[in-house]
Amino acid sequence: MAALAATVSKQRAAAGGLGSNRQAVKYLGQDFEALRRQSLHSGVLFKDPEFPACLSALGYKDLGPYSPQTQGVIWKRPTELCPSPQFIVGGATRTDICQGGLGDCWLLAAIASLTLNEELLYRVVPRDQSFQKNYAGIFHFQFWQYGEWVEVVIDDRLPTKNGRLLFLHSEEGTEFWSALLEKAYAKLNGSYEALTGGSTMEGFEDFTGGISEFYDLKKPPAGLYQITQKALRAGSLLGCSIDVSRAAETEAVTSWKLVKGHAYSVTGVEEVEFRGRAERLIRLRNPWGEVEWTGAWSDDAPEWNFIDPRRKEELDRKAEDGEFWMSFSDFLRQFSRLEICNLSPDSLTSEEVHKWNLALFNCRWTRGSTAGGCQNYPATYWTNPQFRIHLDEVDDDQEESVGEPCCTVLLGLMQKNRRRQKRLGQGMLSIGYAIYQVPKELERRPDAPLGRDFFRSHQPSARSGAYVNLREVSGRARLPPGEYLVVPSTFEPFKDGEFCLRVFSEKKAEAVEIGDVVAGNPHEPHPWEVDQDGGQFQSLFEQLAEKDSEISAGELKKVLNEVFSKRTDIKFDGFDINTCRDMISLLDGSGTGTLELEEFKTLWLKIWKYLEIYREVDYNHSGTIDAHDMRTALKKAGFSLDPQGQQTIALRYAGSTLRVGFDSFVACAVRLESLFKMFSLLDKDQNGNVHLSLAEWLCCVLV
Repeated sequence: MAALAATVSKQRAAAGGLGSNRQAVKYLGQDFEALRRQSLHSGVLFKDPEFPACLSALGYKDLGPYSPQTQGVIWKRPTELCPSPQFIVGGATRTDICQGGLGDCWLLAAIASLTLNEELLYRVVPRDQSFQKNYAGIFHFQFWQYGEWVEVVIDDRLPTKNGRLLFLHSEEGTEFWSALLEKAYAKLNGSYEALTGGSTMEGFEDFTGGISEFYDLKKPPAGLYQITQKALRAGSLLGCSIDVSRAAETEAVTSWKLVKGHAYSVTGVEEVEFRGRAERLIRLRNPWGEVEWTGAWSDDAPEWNFIDPRRKEELDRKAEDGEFWMSFSDFLRQFSRLEICNLSPDSLTSEEVHKWNLALFNCRWTRGSTAGGCQNYPATYWTNPQFRIHLDEVDDDQEESVGEPCCTVLLGLMQKNRRRQKRLGQGMLSIGYAIYQVPKELERRPDAPLGRDFFRSHQPSARSGAYVNLREVSGRARLPPGEYLVVPSTFEPFKDGEFCLRVFSEKKAEAVEIGDVVAGNPHEPHPWEVDQDGGQFQSLFEQLAEKDSEISAGELKKVLNEVFSKRTDIKFDGFDINTCRDMISLLDGSGTGTLELEEFKTLWLKIWKYLEIYREVDYNHSGTIDAHDMRTALKKAGFSLDPQGQQTIALRYAGSTLRVGFDSFVACAVRLESLFKMFSLLDKDQNGNVHLSLAEWLCCVLV
């Protein structure tokens, strides 16, 4: 219940602007300005209680407390490592980023690309900090996390061995912004070891809030050079790597001095006049800072002797910083993949660059409710969260000769918080999405999720490709104008996980999460139903009721369990006393905590109606209903719930086998009817809102 309340509170705060870059969420509630003032006032350098300088901050396995790699580690502040430490010297540059003893080259490549755009850099690395003015041993950084910006506070104690930084460091050894940035990112993800292994796209997105695309360089699109050039001009971040066929090849150096399985950043593309023809070049950087390409157009290659000396001087980068040029054709031959992070609408303030339109949704897959798995599981696939996109405007750059006009959308499905869960042995889920065109007759119905029959008879118009266990799967789709349905899912059903779905569109597009309008219209027995078998009810009631002619919760429990335990067509473990009290509370008009004859008759008919629905939804006649089918059963009973309500129902009423017995179904239906009735009575203006004092709210929930 506390988690649900926190979710609602967070949604309301986001609606008020919390989570924007200008109003970042304070991670773990730590306020940088307040903590710095406190440290300056006390004269004691800040020590972060939330990420202490101890072995647990390093890691849990390879960097765990008993690992050889962590023996002899001493945490030191920059003021203890050099006489005059600097936060940033002469602006942040790519040479400030040298890899240490941590397998996070993917992160370093992203940081290196970040330094190419000052506006982006200083959103992540605020300028208001140094080792001179107001130094208190505390620093702060901002990262994008699943739709919101988060401010992370750290102290400046860094892990060292033999007097040298253990992880990321600057080339000069006196500049510390990059090492502190790495520490803040490690805190956000639980430990330094949690940063081992990853995709440059992950770093790109957490530094910008953008969305990434992946290109297979063995099958590149015809205009990839122009795409790369345009992306760099727009401030996008780019990375590339060489695939490995087996683990032993990871970080193996080729004969041309390229490192396999290693993340490089793309820092420029240029054309030069070479022997009477145009030669396309691309500039890359190795975060190691030492191992460089030795082929054509490398630092000492003869090709440089055949271009204009002034052009050579402009492009030549002979410093030992790991940055080098190569021909674009060699790049395609040598490298396996290119990743481009397209910036979100609020990433840049410049009006000169193209900005995408964005719709963002934070949701979850819940076992037994919305974790339906992929299309291989038709019985549950339809229960996955569903989103509709309405595309009206076609792209500006349409070519009349190339098919019908289309609308470009970029979709990104990102699973949340999996890196932090590494220490618990929980890896990434295999995820993907499918896009379906909505038939004309079903358009403009955002409150109606499509059911299993639709997915049995319709194939996707586009999809993310093979399901993969990456943090995010993303892709570009060009679709004719119309309405589309996006279904994100894990590969297997019944996998719990949070996710973020982002829809970037070239033109403004309407995008909504589909969920039933929350409503309750339960079955009310007609008078003729009650009167039809009045004699039977009278006889049963007289057997149970004592002299006061009323039936208590204990008596109700006894008779109902006696009747339904005899049935062999349903799974029935018996109504508990609390469910019987809820039944009485629902129908007790006199407030005595008991039922009179007419009230008992109404309850009896309601339960038999629920039995009819239960058996109808028990498709395989097993005596139980699947937790995923609770949505259908409750709808037949008169209740429509949004996805969050469905998830709450699954968590509360479905057992570990994800089956719902008849007793649980009735308990759920009775509870829902009571809640809807209570809300209706309190909603005096019938506007869907209720205002209660704390005392009033407690009285309602304690009933």
